[in-house]
Amino acid sequence: MRIAILVFDGITALDAIGPYEVLRSVPSWEVQFVGPQKGEVRADSGALGLVADHSLDEVTEVDVVLVPGGEGNRPLLSDEAVLSWLRRIDERSRWTTSVCTGSLVLGAAGLLEGKRATSHWLYLEHLRELGADPVGGRFVEDGKTITAAGVSAGIDMALHLVSREAEPAVAQAVQLGIEYDPQPPFDSGSPAKAPAPIVELVESVARPEPDWAGRVSR
Repeated sequence: MRIAILVFDGITALDAIGPYEVLRSVPSWEVQFVGPQKGEVRADSGALGLVADHSLDEVTEVDVVLVPGGEGNRPLLSDEAVLSWLRRIDERSRWTTSVCTGSLVLGAAGLLEGKRATSHWLYLEHLRELGADPVGGRFVEDGKTITAAGVSAGIDMALHLVSREAEPAVAQAVQLGIEYDPQPPFDSGSPAKAPAPIVELVESVARPEPDWAGRVSR
């Protein structure tokens, strides 16, 4: 299995690294980081760097492509080089996937038309504007497309993908190997569970940009 994870300036690091840690743990699976250009990109905090070892034109066919989220992917919504690359890769991929707001990029490329999908809860309804059916959930599989919700959901999605391509026992072994046994100190990981004042606080500081839709080249 050949896997390409798209990286870019302003990426949310765990969106890429969580699935990477799962997928690279399967023997013989090869994960590569691909960017609009080769070289270092900085995560959304600016404090962490990741390296794109390959540029888009160097990667023409993979089994799995994964698009992470992060506010840095908003320019990609109108970056025809990236969107065209995703469409070409999707033609031959076994799986086309995203984490968090990476689904917006898939939608901007026209790859979610008529499909059920999820995203970060703050952006979920925006998927409708990109032709998708926003159904929410930790991850959603529709055909060969799997979209995951915010950040940590990418690990769940990657484990599901391993179980689909290998077998459940392999996915369980990977889960045990990385000791993925979530027991968060608070039960506030979704707007349905978090106290209303906490939801309002997050909405006030992380509300989607009002002009985001204008960045979509559709």
